[in-house]
Amino acid sequence: MDAQGRGRGDDIDPADQWVFDPNTGTYELRLDPGDAPATQPAGRKGPAPGRGRGTPRPEGGPGTPAPGGGTGQPGGRTGQNGSGSGAPGRDTDTRELPAQRDRRAGNRSAPPGGGAPSRRKPKPKKSTKKKALYWTSGALGFVLVAGCGGVFFLYQQLNGNISKVDVGKENPAVKDGPVNILVIGTDARSGKGNQGYGDAGSVGHADTTILMHISKDRSNATALSIPRDMITDIPDCPTKKDGATRTIPGQRNVRFNTSLGQEDRDPGCTWRTVEKMTGLSIDHFMMADFNAVKELSEAVDGVEVCAAKPIDDPKSHLHLPAGKSVVKGEQALAFVRTRHSVGTGSDLSRIQLQQQFLSSMIRKMKSGDTLTSVPKLYDLAQAATKALTVDTGIGSAGKLVDLAKDLSRVDIKNITFATVPVLDNPKDPATVVLDEAKAGPLFQMIRADHSLSKTKEKKSKGTSDDKKVPKAPADKVRVDVSNGGGPIGAAQETVDWLQNSKAAKLSTNAGNAPTKLAATRLEYAPNQADQAAALADWMGLPKSALKKTTADAGPKVPMKLILGKDFKGPGKSIEAPTKTPDGVQNVNADDQNICAK
Repeated sequence: MDAQGRGRGDDIDPADQWVFDPNTGTYELRLDPGDAPATQPAGRKGPAPGRGRGTPRPEGGPGTPAPGGGTGQPGGRTGQNGSGSGAPGRDTDTRELPAQRDRRAGNRSAPPGGGAPSRRKPKPKKSTKKKALYWTSGALGFVLVAGCGGVFFLYQQLNGNISKVDVGKENPAVKDGPVNILVIGTDARSGKGNQGYGDAGSVGHADTTILMHISKDRSNATALSIPRDMITDIPDCPTKKDGATRTIPGQRNVRFNTSLGQEDRDPGCTWRTVEKMTGLSIDHFMMADFNAVKELSEAVDGVEVCAAKPIDDPKSHLHLPAGKSVVKGEQALAFVRTRHSVGTGSDLSRIQLQQQFLSSMIRKMKSGDTLTSVPKLYDLAQAATKALTVDTGIGSAGKLVDLAKDLSRVDIKNITFATVPVLDNPKDPATVVLDEAKAGPLFQMIRADHSLSKTKEKKSKGTSDDKKVPKAPADKVRVDVSNGGGPIGAAQETVDWLQNSKAAKLSTNAGNAPTKLAATRLEYAPNQADQAAALADWMGLPKSALKKTTADAGPKVPMKLILGKDFKGPGKSIEAPTKTPDGVQNVNADDQNICAK
């Protein structure tokens, strides 16, 4: 007996015996494909009892004619026109019915060579769109704002939601080298859900800024928070509006957050300010408002945070007990905006709360146990992309998904959050200034694509260039030295040092280089490799500074040493550190024992 007591319980789910009659607009019970319509229980319309959202199928093997025409196939059938829609006069309709009960076995497939077909739809493979959605959620878990704070799930059909700004630079969505993404949280009060936050008269400053550096081999990532109250220089900034380009004059010694909004500056101005500060080339930017963090935290059913002591902040309206709590919606936004009741009460303390929140968010998203509902993700995508503004290089959902797929290779245990090192500003206690002694090596480390995480980086396979080359004697080293960005007189200073300290008498001053270089470079021919090895050792040059040409040089042709902006002096190493400089605040995204103090 089956669950309904109708005596056909062997291999037949009774729900499969309910078929739609287009003449009556109701579902009717068929105990056999050839039976006449059975009397349906009074008042019955819609799906049969216990029926999930499956597709009605005829009984019999593949190729069995379906009632009214068409061919019965395992997993469903289509009408004669292949559309799958019921035609007038046909006694069945192929529209979907609710899914079958879970009490029976899962997917049954027909045995090889024929036989009874599967009565269940085989579990469908993830569609391309669904795969893209999962890739996006995993990869962009750390590409978000927290001043505000938000993660963006991007679906391929959401192009219309995404706002774009032409910053005068359009880079490809995906590239082979390291990727630098500037993530901005604006305190603008315009837009749905943003009223009541930030300053009432704010033009939309860079309230929260995170520079995401993803390594070339995608083994690690660094999320570098930039304090909004740091005093810095903002360069001239070309902006485009209504088809016209206007250059906004730069300013010296102003707060970093005024790089956006002030004087009508757009995200491209923040982009150029960060490039000038760090020496890194930015590829893309993403900007969101207050509403993003509320929507996202609701979608994942809350984010776990921790407080070492109770938090009662009348400014942000955050009230949390000591220990671990789950926050979402308004409470999540309050958490990432709180600063008066934690730490020193400064923006630096707020940054640490944001890093804790974002780390926890990434862990929850990467676990995959909360985001399995595609309709739920789609609703989130609608809300999140409406709050998202990006550069034209990633100005479509398809490009964003491509970027997310590329970045998804980064393991969470290799994601490090850090803060740009700063010092109190003696001229204004409400602001801070860059700590050059710590920030310089940190920026250099990131430029060299070195990981801040304590895990081992992937090592590329060695090449012939990695073999140790014997160093030439000093009297055989022939080099022309030019100044391409170092201090005035750097070329002559270096030549004097080479001749007097290293006995390299064949070194000469070639004057100023025709172009400025950010990094010092040594150009040499294949047959000068021994000379280059000696000079690099003396000067402390990293491997990245050595550029070998293709053809051998003549016996009296010199190598070319161009001193770049990173030149510190002859004999002073310019190789980037491989360990995080002492005193640089940083946390690992996989650390679950962080609590706000």
